[in-house]
Amino acid sequence: MFTLTQTAKQAFWGLLCLAFFGQQQALAHCQVPCGIYDDYARVQAMLEDAATVAKAVSMMAELAGKTDAQSQNQMVRWVMNKEKHAQNVIATISDYFLTQRVKTDQEDYVERLKKHHAVILAAMAAKQKSDAATAEALTTAIKGLASYYPEHKH
Repeated sequence: MFTLTQTAKQAFWGLLCLAFFGQQQALAHCQVPCGIYDDYARVQAMLEDAATVAKAVSMMAELAGKTDAQSQNQMVRWVMNKEKHAQNVIATISDYFLTQRVKTDQEDYVERLKKHHAVILAAMAAKQKSDAATAEALTTAIKGLASYYPEHKH
């Protein structure tokens, strides 16, 4: 367990507040009926986000217990990146897939809904925890959607 100095704690909370309450950029596709979708690319982007979460968890474990200013700075940066990329996954599922691609008239609607919800829950857990198993669970949940969104060759 590492401890933060008062200044580091203030910096951490300030950065965390900025990350959550600062200007947010919309990452999902627009919600107009343009018909321009690349579901496969969004799944790949979520897998990249999950890989970043896993990398952050790994780096945080390496930095745990170090009390020098540089290590504390890097710890804050990895925590913020882990949070950001897990939130990217939540936003993609919520703002793109659940609003535009999962339809109530699909025969397997309930199954699809459960699998998309599982991704949101895994991403939320990845924000709350800092262990490799949780990061891997996020990747696994995202891969569970891959059969719904295969790559299209143009």
